[in-house]
Amino acid sequence: MIDAVLILIIAFLFGSFPTAILAGKIMKKIDIREYGSGNAGATNVVRVLGWKAGLMVLLIDMLKGFIPVFWIAAWIHPQTDTLVYFQILAAIAAIVGHIWTIFAGFKGGKGVGTSAGVFLALLPLPLLIALAVFILIVALTRYVSLGSILAALFFVLVVILQKYVFQVGIPDILFYLSITVTVLIWYAHRENIKRLLARNENKISFSSSK
Repeated sequence: MIDAVLILIIAFLFGSFPTAILAGKIMKKIDIREYGSGNAGATNVVRVLGWKAGLMVLLIDMLKGFIPVFWIAAWIHPQTDTLVYFQILAAIAAIVGHIWTIFAGFKGGKGVGTSAGVFLALLPLPLLIALAVFILIVALTRYVSLGSILAALFFVLVVILQKYVFQVGIPDILFYLSITVTVLIWYAHRENIKRLLARNENKISFSSSK
């Protein structure tokens, strides 16, 4: 019980680290949530501060999910037979912390970067395929939101194929987590989906800082 509480608290604090907000304050002395789309995520950092800042924010956001799941959970709870359950606790706490960061009035990003870090630790092959889909879609359309929701969809489809077609030993609880996170990402992008359907979603620019 103590292990679970410790992991939840530490992972939530990791996830809550307001990367995009700090980038805005350090680089331009602005609140990134008052510019661009108003979202405190890597995409909006690219839009407002440029692609180099956005890439830095994305990598840190991924580490916010990867470190608690891959290292901290195993350090606090080293029993291998039950470790996956504690890794999932860490994953959920980190993603929730990113979306509702305690350090910025519970208004954070959409969880894509941190979710990518989580599943890089838990399900690396589906994550890498999803990342390839994301890069391809964004390169072709310049819609980051479309890349994110399609990458999430492909991610869960690959997990389904691994588990039920290729008989990879993915624990049921990890399978259900992948579905839950995919639904959460789609829900977080609900306004983007509306704009995509209405054909008035903003495209990303990879030019340097504005």
